[in-house]
Amino acid sequence: MPPKSRTALKEKANPRDVFTGAYYIDGDVATAYGAIAAGCKFVGGYPITPSTEAAEAFVRRAPYADALFVQMEDELASIETVLGASWAGKKAMTITSGPGYSLMMEGIGFGAAIETPFVIVNIQRGGPSTGVPTRAGQADIMQAKWGSHGDYGVIAIAPDSPQECFDLTIKAFNLAERYRAPVMLMADECVGHMTEKVIVPPADQIEIENRKAYQGPPGRYMPFKPDRDLVPPMVKAGSGNKLYITSHLHDEKGYPVEKSGRGAFNKRLVDKIRLNADDIIDITEEDVEGADVVVVAYGIASRVAYKAVVEAKKEGIKVGNVRLITVWPFPEKRIKEISKRVKGFVVPEINYGQIAFEVERCAHGNADVVLVPHGGASVHNPEDILDAIRLAAKGKGQHKGTIEFETRLAKRIFPSGLKPKKGEGE
Repeated sequence: MPPKSRTALKEKANPRDVFTGAYYIDGDVATAYGAIAAGCKFVGGYPITPSTEAAEAFVRRAPYADALFVQMEDELASIETVLGASWAGKKAMTITSGPGYSLMMEGIGFGAAIETPFVIVNIQRGGPSTGVPTRAGQADIMQAKWGSHGDYGVIAIAPDSPQECFDLTIKAFNLAERYRAPVMLMADECVGHMTEKVIVPPADQIEIENRKAYQGPPGRYMPFKPDRDLVPPMVKAGSGNKLYITSHLHDEKGYPVEKSGRGAFNKRLVDKIRLNADDIIDITEEDVEGADVVVVAYGIASRVAYKAVVEAKKEGIKVGNVRLITVWPFPEKRIKEISKRVKGFVVPEINYGQIAFEVERCAHGNADVVLVPHGGASVHNPEDILDAIRLAAKGKGQHKGTIEFETRLAKRIFPSGLKPKKGEGE
């Protein structure tokens, strides 16, 4: 672990930014409320379903919090305005979904390289390409980590309710400011459009963080010279300190480098997240100790899986569940520990195996991993997850790689198996 140094500045939220009360709102709207409460003063974006309600809610509330929303011509421009706003000293965010997220990847890599704190809200939908614009998906989760080229570190968190959309958006901003890194709020259409009670507490109950500020003389500031925690202090552009910002690999002053220092630069971008993983990772566990099977899920899939877990317990199966609130960095140490004591993991996700393969990697051959896939546009049938739990409970812990469970939907599409005969599925 890196030695600790001066942390980001913590304070209570500004009462002007907090709309205290009890609301019956969807996750998209709760996300906007959370961003404003966290001190977000700029959103640059381009409307895209199913995230549009979040942008609209921010626009409605922005004037009361002295914040600004700018609609750009496309997502490429949107992400660049966010980087500029952040370097101008503002907490900044963009809001998007799958196709827009893909277009933002170059800007995300640029932002990671110049260590810009910002938040991206991705209300995931079915894909690839245009996919299913207004229905659920979770297939952007691996893209959150590896979407742009090169080595860098990011943080991704996954809410499972409108209340968490509010709470975790604040957390996303705090993490972005603390580590000078992109933070992704990876919600999904179901959570984004789900309407539930959301409690917005008083401002004095909301803790926010602000980036570390440089305290030395202007002539000596180096924008990429890290403290002992591997995170450099940051100044506002135009404050009198010299800034040289380039997308090239650069030294502590920001000047491009070709050979010397290149490896150290990349390593620090990765290590400031990796070596602080224990402080970043947030998961919830239930009945994991003594379990034969553990369900690992995130977002809406974790809520659907809960019914299957309850039913499995009624059958006498020893089953627990781990919900990933933080998806990246992945809780690999905890999964490794659990794998030594269980027969298998069950991983339901609305894709064809992204986090399931992370679970398999971290299990190191100690336990079976049963993937319950779903192509998107809807959620899992809890009966499929229940059947997968039954399958894992029968295992002997002899690892055979990830087992892809054949769901009821797959059987309807391909009644003779996953490889269709001529005329089937047409």
